[in-house]
Amino acid sequence: MTSRPRPTSAPQHASRDSGGGNAMALLVIASCQLMVVLDITIVNIALPDIQRSLDFSTTSLSWVVNAYTLTFGGLLLLGGRAGDILGRRRVFVFGVLLFVLASLLGGLAQNPGQLLAARALQGVGGAIASPTSLALISTTFREGPERNRAFGVFAAVSAGGGAIGLLAGGILVEWLDWRWVLFVNVPIGLLIALATPRFIKESQRHPGHFDVTGALTSTVGMVLLVYGFIRAAQDGWGDTLTLVSFAAAVVVLAVFVLVERRSRQPITPLHMFADRNRAGTYGIMLCLAAAMFGMFFFLTLFVQNVLDFSPLRAGFAFLPVSAVIAVGAGLASRFLPVYGPKPFMVGGGLLAAAGLAWLTLTDVHSTYAGSVLGPMLVFSLGMGMEFVSLTLMALSNVAVRETGAASGLLNATQQVGGSLGLSILVTMYGTASGNEAEKQIPLFLRQASPAERLQFRRTGQLPSPWADEILTAGISAAFVTAAVFAAVAALIAVLAIQVRPSDLQRLQGGAMPGPG
Repeated sequence: MTSRPRPTSAPQHASRDSGGGNAMALLVIASCQLMVVLDITIVNIALPDIQRSLDFSTTSLSWVVNAYTLTFGGLLLLGGRAGDILGRRRVFVFGVLLFVLASLLGGLAQNPGQLLAARALQGVGGAIASPTSLALISTTFREGPERNRAFGVFAAVSAGGGAIGLLAGGILVEWLDWRWVLFVNVPIGLLIALATPRFIKESQRHPGHFDVTGALTSTVGMVLLVYGFIRAAQDGWGDTLTLVSFAAAVVVLAVFVLVERRSRQPITPLHMFADRNRAGTYGIMLCLAAAMFGMFFFLTLFVQNVLDFSPLRAGFAFLPVSAVIAVGAGLASRFLPVYGPKPFMVGGGLLAAAGLAWLTLTDVHSTYAGSVLGPMLVFSLGMGMEFVSLTLMALSNVAVRETGAASGLLNATQQVGGSLGLSILVTMYGTASGNEAEKQIPLFLRQASPAERLQFRRTGQLPSPWADEILTAGISAAFVTAAVFAAVAALIAVLAIQVRPSDLQRLQGGAMPGPG
């Protein structure tokens, strides 16, 4: 497929506005990223209501989340490259409108099949809009403090969107109806689509051939990889279909690498991995996404099942996460030109690891204020510092024509890291909770009434406090592994990241970006 050359706007660096225009452009871009990111968690709160309303089985209910994750993770590379070739603003608006349409269809769904199809379509729209929105920052804001601040806002939204989604989901489900966790995207998305042509200039297009073979192999390979992680989290690492998915993913992605090495216009230029800073950045993002997805997942279980928080109260419990991530992002974006990104990458990883290590101490006697809030804030401060540095480093020294591909790679790394990490952490949780169950079941049987024993034989579920002991033992083990992920991220930053004087000069706005 070949895109037809058309007149393009003036080169991006000569046509940027300043002041209010750029502020509105950043608001539009950040609003889109927030809408896409929070959609992963906003639906989680509504799952019980969705199950009752549409008669989902327990096993199929997880696909309300997985259908979105699968298409979103699988199409990120293609979405990022499409913006480079067709024009980022045009592709951005298309992705947003597709997301809006899918949200409307999902809210109107009358059976499980309709909802799952709509969720998959939402993932397609998100995969198109998300990497393009990050690339638009590079083509809208001047390199230096202006772009650093924009990356800070974008990173805060990307890292804190999950917490905001939990709060928004709790409010909408408790005050309105589960369908509004989808309907809410419609007015927001339409406003973004209408505002985009007014406040964001079209990027310079780089017409060429779509790497069709590369697009197909990358999409199929990523879908198989993400599906393997999803399957591993549900059915274990020894499941036959899990192993087949991983094996097929390895084969298809190997073919993808061979195709990209020979392609004149690859969907993912492999030379970007030759830069040790960028390669290190992808490794750090992989580890931190694994830790972050796990933190949200297991803390949500803890506050609702052990602390007995309602969905709305659980949402408010995570609100400080977004606020502190914004503080960390602000600090990093302000001082990056002075110290460079490496101190924030190392320090952010260590803070995240410390917060997760602190969370391993939670037990059935823990309280929110005494055992959850403190470590959650330490973790959030580190993540805010990390995401700004990672976003900036991933797009540093990238030719303008390849910023979409670089953005897609960063997003794909985050998505794959989250899926991989969650599946590993769920496995650790299952092993530890199983071991704890062997201790708690005999204690329960010695103390339980005949009615409680009968109920246990029917359901296989222990009541509190025995169930809480099992849950907290598994969660604590999962947080140990998550802390290791964050520590590895800090180690990669120490060993791989090198900040040159020219890098600091660019961060200070003293050098022009590379050629388009």
